[in-house]
Amino acid sequence: MRQIPDELAIRIESGAATLCHAWLLKRVDGVVAGFTDHDRDLEVDGVLCRAASGWTAGAAESAVGLASGSAVAAGVLDDDGIREVDVLAGLYDRAEITLWRVDWRRPDIKVRLWIARLSRIRRQGEGFTADLEGPLAALERVVGRAYGRDCDAQLGDARCKVDLAEFPGGQCDKRWATCVGMFGNGPNFQGFPDIPGDDFLTAAPVEGGRNDGRSRR
Repeated sequence: MRQIPDELAIRIESGAATLCHAWLLKRVDGVVAGFTDHDRDLEVDGVLCRAASGWTAGAAESAVGLASGSAVAAGVLDDDGIREVDVLAGLYDRAEITLWRVDWRRPDIKVRLWIARLSRIRRQGEGFTADLEGPLAALERVVGRAYGRDCDAQLGDARCKVDLAEFPGGQCDKRWATCVGMFGNGPNFQGFPDIPGDDFLTAAPVEGGRNDGRSRR
């Protein structure tokens, strides 16, 4: 549950016009920057938040941290804040961003609205739009391998090990028969061709056939 300081709660209930947003951004390399939508620079938690950054909060900001959804923030690309060359170099990938609601007269009176990770940043004219995802978004990611009959390697990669020079223009449909018959690469097949499928439910022993517990293939 979000804890709102009593002094800030009084200001919110009174409709005081002294509230603004402040963003604290921390890159994975430890570099910290601050931004605000107030018309003057503010210092929040010892970080100078620049007013000339053009940062604005997205409409979905309340979803971040409460669900696996996302939010959006926008700002200006400039040499004093977020530089385009740094964005292109990936220095802001997975940066942590915390949004605070603060009283610009007393920046120590504040409440954290959300904390998120920067998942993607896109240029728009002279500015940018940053897509953010909350902590629970990690629960939606697929971790590990999925078991299936088809191979999940890419033709010629380190797991497949097929020498593409020997198969110019070769294409693979990820099936066991193709891997063995076309490429002779059965030992490196990265799928599970014998995994039971829907047909297993209707399979029945064949009279007079080989029923010794081995693979049906």
